[in-house]
Amino acid sequence: MESAGSFFAYPAARDRVALAEGERPRFWVTIDTEEDFDWSAPFARTGYRLDSVPALADCQAYFDRAAVQPIYLVDWPIVGDDRAVGILGAARAAGRCEIGAQLHPWVTPPHDEDVNAFNSYTGNLPVDLQRAKMAALHAAIRDRFGLAPTVYRAGRYGLGADTAEMLAELGFRCDTSVRAGFDYRSGHGPDYRAASLHPWRVRTNGGAVLEVPVTTLFGGLLGRVGPGLYHRFARPGSRAGAALARFGLVERIALTPEGIPAERACRAIDIAVDLRLPVLTFSFHSPSLQPGNTPYVRSSADLGRFYRWWDIVLDHLARRGVEATTAAGILAMADAKAVTV
Repeated sequence: MESAGSFFAYPAARDRVALAEGERPRFWVTIDTEEDFDWSAPFARTGYRLDSVPALADCQAYFDRAAVQPIYLVDWPIVGDDRAVGILGAARAAGRCEIGAQLHPWVTPPHDEDVNAFNSYTGNLPVDLQRAKMAALHAAIRDRFGLAPTVYRAGRYGLGADTAEMLAELGFRCDTSVRAGFDYRSGHGPDYRAASLHPWRVRTNGGAVLEVPVTTLFGGLLGRVGPGLYHRFARPGSRAGAALARFGLVERIALTPEGIPAERACRAIDIAVDLRLPVLTFSFHSPSLQPGNTPYVRSSADLGRFYRWWDIVLDHLARRGVEATTAAGILAMADAKAVTV
């Protein structure tokens, strides 16, 4: 087990955030707001594009109509783009969205490491280099958007044993890097198979950081024993996971429009409500807002289906009484439930 100041330690009961009697779950929409690049190619510091940036305006307009305030987790290339700062800065100033940080180490200074798969996870870098990259991104967001970010996501969900302490030092209050139910060890990344689905506080020398994991539910006939079976057989590169889902035994459902049909997402929402999870975290990547950048949106028809996914899912959330919230709302909820020790 990792130290108490680590996101990888199983949270103590006092640190786990749960719903009170009669309290309803909430949801928030987190957007990995980043450059366009070829996901199948080796990582590179140059050669990326920012063609999808104008589509952020359409995205924000959609969520304005839906009365949802998304949080854009912006990375270094986005922060440097005047169009992105104009679109998102105006929405933030009007109280229509929030801005957080997402760290892609391979494009974030200082550039003191080799660019490769291992180093694409920030938590694998030397501690001083991790801290320097996080501080650079934090300062750039503060300077460009006029407000220091309080929410952090590690690109590729790449947390490290020392991340919590560094986040607290920089003034971050919330992390949303843990992708519950996923194991990235085959690519040199973290193992989140046993992560809690509830938010929890990670106590550090600089104060507590609230972890709000990216939500993944397991459905199927095997119910709550399903995750263990899934992780035992669904190895990377195998088709066991698809077979388990096809036979209705167990299926892993991430709350994202990227690769998850709307009807499955609605089933996952029902499971989350039954489990009384306080917060449902939805996520997607901003390049999916323009056809051709990700495997999930290849055409205009795909983009139409992307937004239709949100129509269906937001309608289902409303029927289940799950209301939209924000990072500020989640932190206020957690603060109200804090236990003094």
